[in-house]
Amino acid sequence: MTQNVLMPKATAVWLIENTSLAFDQIANFCGLHPLEVQGIANEDVAKGIRGVDPIAGGFLSREEIHKAEADPAYKMKPLEQKRIDLPQVKKRGARYTPIARRQDRPDAIQWFLKNHPEIPDSKVVKLIGTTKATIDQVRNRTHWNSSQIKPVDPVSLGLCSQIELDAVVADAAAAKARSDKRRAKEEAKTLKTAQETVPAEVYAEAPQQPSAGDEG
Repeated sequence: MTQNVLMPKATAVWLIENTSLAFDQIANFCGLHPLEVQGIANEDVAKGIRGVDPIAGGFLSREEIHKAEADPAYKMKPLEQKRIDLPQVKKRGARYTPIARRQDRPDAIQWFLKNHPEIPDSKVVKLIGTTKATIDQVRNRTHWNSSQIKPVDPVSLGLCSQIELDAVVADAAAAKARSDKRRAKEEAKTLKTAQETVPAEVYAEAPQQPSAGDEG
């Protein structure tokens, strides 16, 4: 799998919509699992994400796509990228969102509530530059514009990048998996047999079911 694609799901969306490539070929190029690509094609995964053209982005040539379309076993090779070292930016509190984009945030919040309720509000606040109060208003439908709010992918709204969104979703999924595992262990510890929950003298006096050899 290649790791050169900056927006793998958005790139997969574009390849699904604009080529006749097999799911395996798209998955290999984008660094995704074939079942995930199939889910994107069926709109079960990444619904609402706008496709990104890898040709225009300089990640893939049209010739490579033609080769892969002609041979289902062919694995596309990404174009070499020039390395650019960008200075690290320290995150300070919530993300700043331009005024022109702020009216889109309730739609993005509704998208999170519908598609990824496992993501903590604090993560959503930092990712799209909103507030806990606004999230509560959208969740409880007390927002002044509730009737017009619709779930829209925050990437397509320009509120965050696909990489940032994928990272938050992955972190939340991992945290949920750990929580579910911890809860399962706790429940297993609390489950006791009848002998443990019923006093010994009561259990001894309870009528016993006859065995197969006692019948008749």
